[in-house]
Amino acid sequence: MHASMDFALKMSMAYNTKCKPLCQELRLPQTAFDILMFLANNPKYKTASDIVEVRKIKANLVSVNVDKLVQEGYLERKAVEGDRRKTKLICTDKAQPIIKRGKTLQASFFGQLFEDASEEAKEAFFEMVELIGKKLDEIIEGGD
Repeated sequence: MHASMDFALKMSMAYNTKCKPLCQELRLPQTAFDILMFLANNPKYKTASDIVEVRKIKANLVSVNVDKLVQEGYLERKAVEGDRRKTKLICTDKAQPIIKRGKTLQASFFGQLFEDASEEAKEAFFEMVELIGKKLDEIIEGGD
């Protein structure tokens, strides 16, 4: 079986297409919106370097967009205790309505992807994603 690299690209393009009207309305670049949603959806990740490493967004784009989000009051920078070189990024109260709308958009997007799938097919898909995720973790950790 051959998994097409087109799948990941199409998923990204479709998601960005879904986000475009909201980003335009909010006057936020897609990357700034992605950063905000990443921080909101993944509370264990809190730094710009986390965004670069996990989301694979180029460091200069993260820097520019984090600056924009801080200037507009959507993010706050806080020093990490014990390491003044590191800065945590915290979503502000002002960001919460955007995050709420973003989560609604994300739920709608994934709902649309699965609207023609049976419950059994959805369960099988998520079981497979979990299984593959475990195998990927094993590979990353140096397993067979």
